[in-house]
Amino acid sequence: MDVSPVFHYFSDLTTQQQKQFRELAAVYQHWNARINLISRRDIPNLYIRHVLHSLSIAKIVTFKPGAKILDVGTGGGFPGIPLAILFPQVHFSLVDSIGKKIKILQRITQALSLKNVTTQTIRAEKVVGIYDFIVGRAVTNLESFYAWVKDKLSAYTQHEIPNGILYLTGDKPPDHRLNIHTYPLSQFFSEPFFQTKQLVHISPSVICGGASKSV
Repeated sequence: MDVSPVFHYFSDLTTQQQKQFRELAAVYQHWNARINLISRRDIPNLYIRHVLHSLSIAKIVTFKPGAKILDVGTGGGFPGIPLAILFPQVHFSLVDSIGKKIKILQRITQALSLKNVTTQTIRAEKVVGIYDFIVGRAVTNLESFYAWVKDKLSAYTQHEIPNGILYLTGDKPPDHRLNIHTYPLSQFFSEPFFQTKQLVHISPSVICGGASKSV
């Protein structure tokens, strides 16, 4: 597995961050052999299809120190774990309803020495707390995802974009109920995998009946 695409697109990583990203491959190979965190056939593509895909969120927002991020339906720890490496002074809460995956993610965060990650086995609707951003990756359709988490966003915005949902999807977002910003990932990454991938940003302040916005 080749980590160089991560270093190419994120060239200002510290020595510690480079070490953690390199270690991801061995850690995920070890635990993925025990429980399917990602498709076992997809392990060779870990850095492009999972790590870099997760880090695309950092192309539109730099999380500030002290920010709180909720990763809903984290599954194998994406996008939360790569983002936690990239933003060590930001707190990430990773939640999933599948307890076996959460137990493995606890081992993974320990192996990577990630001190800014907590994990919990819980359904999204039951999560308690207020967050600056809520992230997800192909968990469900966007409208359902929004319904699960809309009451968990802080009203105070300290970032360059409004607080809200950052959702990675390969589907075209709906345009009849949610007013959104859509970022095609092909504008950030040249690999063919990203040609059909999008990052959607939606915040409570822009929920209305208008059409979606693309940038």
